[in-house]
Amino acid sequence: MIRLYKLLLLVPIIFLGCKAKDTDYQIITQSIKSMNMNIYTEEGKKSLTIKSPYSNYDKINNTFKLNETTINLFKDNELEYIINSDNSEISNNNQLIELSGNVFVTSINNKEDKLSANSFSWNTKNSSYILVGNVYYKNETITLTSNKAILNKDDNIIEFFNPVKYKMNDRNNKNKYKINSNHAYYNIKTKSLIFKSNEERVRSKLYF
Repeated sequence: MIRLYKLLLLVPIIFLGCKAKDTDYQIITQSIKSMNMNIYTEEGKKSLTIKSPYSNYDKINNTFKLNETTINLFKDNELEYIINSDNSEISNNNQLIELSGNVFVTSINNKEDKLSANSFSWNTKNSSYILVGNVYYKNETITLTSNKAILNKDDNIIEFFNPVKYKMNDRNNKNKYKINSNHAYYNIKTKSLIFKSNEERVRSKLYF
């Protein structure tokens, strides 16, 4: 009987302890439905917009964690890229954008081009988008794959890091030839491709 009495005294304490943890979590985090966020540059120009049907805000770390994210990237107030992903995180006072899971990048000026990766990150203070893991780029004429790539939004050049695989495609989706390279630089505007070796010597330069 004494043991049973002690057990009954412990049960409310356990319940209260769990409730306190849940309450603490609710205090430091805030759930947001149908999130729409606009981020502007210091000059007042629109930098990006972020949409998510569900997200959490960590008040202590000042971090947003979002699901099913759509991010619109702007240049001079004009929409330039649309990025979709399974998950994303915004931190460092909205300066660091990190996306993960089925990342797809769509260029407004080249909608037929396909660019995807496992993850995507961007520090809004610079002009480089970093893509990591199964990086894949394809347009009407070429396909480029690597484990890492950097897209510079100022000059629209994608740098693919070693090892780089490249192949040309014809209208029948047949590969004309394949090339393996240490580095490759593709200019989206001029549609030119440069290969480089570890010694920084140009292997070949192609125009399409």
